[in-house]
Amino acid sequence: MSTLLFVDIAALPRSAERLFALIKAMAVTYRFRPGERINELELARQLGTSRTPVREALNRLASEGFLIASPNRGFHMRPLDAAELTALYEYRGVIEMGAVRIACQRAEDAGLDALTAFCDAGVREAGADPQALHQLRFDEEFHERIAALTGNPEILRAVRRLNERIRFVRWIGLRKGSQRGLPEGHRAILDGLRARDVSGAMELMQRHIAERTERIAEIIRDSFAELYTDNLLAAHLLDAAV
Repeated sequence: MSTLLFVDIAALPRSAERLFALIKAMAVTYRFRPGERINELELARQLGTSRTPVREALNRLASEGFLIASPNRGFHMRPLDAAELTALYEYRGVIEMGAVRIACQRAEDAGLDALTAFCDAGVREAGADPQALHQLRFDEEFHERIAALTGNPEILRAVRRLNERIRFVRWIGLRKGSQRGLPEGHRAILDGLRARDVSGAMELMQRHIAERTERIAEIIRDSFAELYTDNLLAAHLLDAAV
């Protein structure tokens, strides 16, 4: 498992940080359903802890934008809302186009070689991935690696946070999309980076993100269908840790 994403919750020591990582994963994967009020006592019982550290974790998640905290009403899961997702994708476009611009100017050849090797491995492994779990990891890590090439930790932090906020809907989009299209799209962006073609690479990144933005209504519909059936992403990432 990459160190850039997907915390291995089961490997963390039993502590407040492990509890936070677990509840965060529940929010990121919509184990809490959209708009659901979170029962702190029930959640504490389920996780085998007291209410105080659960409340601390929920407050932290609300401050980071994963939950909604309302006075006298407690904590609620954020809705799957088209306007909010569009705003997140617009923000993502701004951040990632900026990351590509700076990476074109600053990335060392060794870093681009490593990104090339990563893309080559992603193409080889993309075929046998019916649930798009490999693609999800590949997609997130590709964008985080570009952010890392900027040498700017704030840009990398912003991309990581965005990856978490859109993880569930991104996964839904990948499951419904082409199994081969994603690595090929990334290859074009990589070629722009290697050529140090700032405007070309930025345009490719904008197009890459715009393709997802145009499908938000469809992805939300498919997301609700998944949430009220299996929610395989939550099962994959959480069942071994809960």
